[in-house]
Amino acid sequence: MPDPLVVTLTEPRRVEVRSAAPQPLPAGHVRVRTLYSGISAGTELTLYRGTNPHQNRRWDAAARLFVDEPARAAYPNDVWGYSEVGRIVELGGGADDGLLGAAVWGMWGHRGEVVLPLEKVAGRVLPPDLDPLCGTFARVGAVALNAVLAADTHIGETVAIFGQGVIGLVATQLAARSGTRVVAVDGISARREQATALGAAAALDPATTDVGAWVKEHTGGLGADVCIDLSGSYRALHEAVRACAAGGRVVAAGFYQSDGVGLRLGEEFHHNRIQLVSSQISAAPSGLGHRWSPERIHRTVVDLVAAGQLDVLPLVSHVVPAAEAAAAYALLDQDATAALQVVLDFRGEAR
Repeated sequence: MPDPLVVTLTEPRRVEVRSAAPQPLPAGHVRVRTLYSGISAGTELTLYRGTNPHQNRRWDAAARLFVDEPARAAYPNDVWGYSEVGRIVELGGGADDGLLGAAVWGMWGHRGEVVLPLEKVAGRVLPPDLDPLCGTFARVGAVALNAVLAADTHIGETVAIFGQGVIGLVATQLAARSGTRVVAVDGISARREQATALGAAAALDPATTDVGAWVKEHTGGLGADVCIDLSGSYRALHEAVRACAAGGRVVAAGFYQSDGVGLRLGEEFHHNRIQLVSSQISAAPSGLGHRWSPERIHRTVVDLVAAGQLDVLPLVSHVVPAAEAAAAYALLDQDATAALQVVLDFRGEAR
């Protein structure tokens, strides 16, 4: 069998696919052969494009501050990727025989094989009748669920969700199925159509509609009870503030880059006393951490998919052989209208 492949970013917009020798398998570990690995069209593309803030400034984890010091070299990078699913093909000493052949989800990067400690697969086994491709949505789905939890929505409320990429479409489903009226906002018509099919009550094009004014008009002048921005666009975040009811909440869940051009905090944000909340997947929303760990958030997404309450497979637009990873990234980078969730397929590399 050939050595497993590893997708490596060698510099901005340059992807290479290399082979790496298999890792040894110690006791208390399992060997997982990757089936699929989803590409993040948000965070990962910032590294691909060279706009990720970690590339220019160092994150001081102890102080929880970015500091004006050179960051660790970003390239070459072979640890990106965080939406993987694979099959356990070998057991180390102490592993339960029942794990052999099981499909598991996790976060181990775009690599054809990985050795994981048993605690990293505990609770992450997919139901045998579930398409393994669904497992690639554990992470991106968790980002969406975290944002919806941070929104603290209630039955009968109006929620405007800006950005209907993969994470936005998952958030739209979650919010709609929790009893809220969802207004989806995106500039790509196919995504607006998909949002409506997945439960949005309305879908608006920000290029042709004054979203803030439309939402106010269609809520009797009140505005949306909550707005969630998953676009990563400062202009969209500003429009979310405009669309929000006075004293309402805006959840900023996108990965914003550079300076905040288009975000004018002296206008509706100031005059309507908008509460701006950040949502980031490394921790549950404030006030929920004692009950909602990141692990629980991830597992909840997988459970909802397995129960048929969250539809994710229609969000997969492309399944690309892992050896063609460079073309997959170029597709996402160059034409947002052509792709939604792009998944690397490692299955053929093991033959």
